[in-house]
Amino acid sequence: MGQGFQVLGTSGGLSARHRWKVLGVGFAANASFAAAFSGIPTTAIFLRNDYHIDNGGLGLVLGMLGLGIAVSELPWGLLTDRWGDRRVLLLGLLTTAAALAAMAGFVVPHGADVPGIVPLALGLLTVGLLGGSVNGSSGRAVMAWFREGERGLAMSIRQTAVPAGGGLGALTLPALAAHFGFASVYGVLAALCAVTAWFAWRWLHEPPESTASVASSGAARHAASDNSVTPLRDISVWRVALGIGVLCVPQLAVVTFATVFLHDFGHVGVVGISATMAAVQTGAAVARVWSGRWTDRHGNRRQYMRVCSVLTALLFATLALAAAGAGAGGATGAMTALLAALVVLGGVSASAWHGVAYTELATLAGTRRAGTALAMGNTCAFLTLFITPLVIPPLLAATSWPLVWAIACLCALLALPVFPRPLRAARYGARVRA
Repeated sequence: MGQGFQVLGTSGGLSARHRWKVLGVGFAANASFAAAFSGIPTTAIFLRNDYHIDNGGLGLVLGMLGLGIAVSELPWGLLTDRWGDRRVLLLGLLTTAAALAAMAGFVVPHGADVPGIVPLALGLLTVGLLGGSVNGSSGRAVMAWFREGERGLAMSIRQTAVPAGGGLGALTLPALAAHFGFASVYGVLAALCAVTAWFAWRWLHEPPESTASVASSGAARHAASDNSVTPLRDISVWRVALGIGVLCVPQLAVVTFATVFLHDFGHVGVVGISATMAAVQTGAAVARVWSGRWTDRHGNRRQYMRVCSVLTALLFATLALAAAGAGAGGATGAMTALLAALVVLGGVSASAWHGVAYTELATLAGTRRAGTALAMGNTCAFLTLFITPLVIPPLLAATSWPLVWAIACLCALLALPVFPRPLRAARYGARVRA
């Protein structure tokens, strides 16, 4: 690692330091958009009341946000590899800000004038379609500036922006919705994206040639000797991407419907719900940074991903049992605290592995194709964000909350055989040295 810093330094001290600004831009971009796609679901109770929709309608509009991201991720990723991360990130942030500003002006309730479910769903679909540009472009920029042995930490810090932005949204958006209405919710989110676009314009640039060659050599050589080989034809990349999608089910069940579970089943107030969801996002942020650094040191990304799937399954099985024990009438007292604690622990475990998994994706593809590979992972993840909130309401209507959490447990277990098996230590060492 010391040698890598020396080589980076030969292209100028500014280059070595500037990569942290690039990482900061990637963090800010992901946090701004995460405040929208993870924060808006925390206003679910107010969405349901203010827009006069039921749980099924709520699942539909929240699912549209995920569908928009899922549909657009791969085209944005391919465009990033062709145009470069700077252009795509600027375009995506500015158009997302414009879409949110338009929603603040035209798709909000005003007294008796309540927009229908169609304009709300289309508005969130548009936000998702445009915001899908953020993930792959910011990740490719980080991969270009950091070398193997540092990328796990750097990508995990970038991925930490998702729970950090979601935590910011969980703390602020429900209060904004309750006191000032949804015009303030969409307006604040638009402002965040616009400010981040300025940071990207100021600091996000392609790395100097010497820095780029150091950063890309380790990944490119073991990912594919021929950079014309697309990640779309690489089974290892697909296995990681599909594993990401399956393991996102329990995470997104918490993000989209834990507020409804805590309110309707656990009888938790708005303050308690906001605190619980903020704890989920804060814990996930800390876990992502730690896991990135830890797997960098031990070279065990794949093993860590598989352990997370097992731990997540155990925690959601416990949550299902606790909810069943609380009974059909819901929870009170100590049981409410236990349910909230299990939501936090399960949500953190289901989110901790993201930076590690996306680092593995980009490493397998190589820096020049990282935009496409990251987009593949995000496509699978956000298809889950589309499907999960659509499935939960009818499942809940037909059964109960314990079964919802049990199915989330099963999905976490399904990720185990999907993720590629860990590499042997000798092979990993040769891969990094290459």
